[in-house]
Amino acid sequence: MKTLTRAFLFLALIVFAGSTQAQSLKIGHIDSNEIMNVMPERTVIENNLKDFEKQLEDELRLMMGEYQTKVADYQNNVSTMSNLIRQSKEKEITDLQTRIQDFQQNADVEFGEKRVELLTPLIDKVKKAIEDVGKENNYTYIIDAATGVLLHVGANADDVTKLVKTKLNLK
Repeated sequence: MKTLTRAFLFLALIVFAGSTQAQSLKIGHIDSNEIMNVMPERTVIENNLKDFEKQLEDELRLMMGEYQTKVADYQNNVSTMSNLIRQSKEKEITDLQTRIQDFQQNADVEFGEKRVELLTPLIDKVKKAIEDVGKENNYTYIIDAATGVLLHVGANADDVTKLVKTKLNLK
């Protein structure tokens, strides 16, 4: 699918280039992965994410320890418990299982949010640099070779969306 998208984008650019004789088309490409991997901020972000992940794992480990202790205590003493105490202990264990499952799900979501929060300024910095390079060097388009995503559209680029919609009788 990604290859098909890249091929379509490339074909569209070639067709577009051929149909605009008066306009100079200048296309550049970058490898965003290479850029991101050498940015000094990346190490700090990765360390912050590792620390955050460790905090979540430590909390989960504590909850699991509590769960194992309660289960062992229940198993060792179930024969001497009254029905009321047994039911109460079973409910404690079940509630703790639910809390652990909820924590795991919420930790995954929170880790993802933290990752986005930490990486967004870095990504924005790279996007701005790409945009600046595109403007300063008069690139019509800059494409990310790592993803096939169009990262810069210059002022001299034509958006032919309306023309294609008209051709397809779309509004």
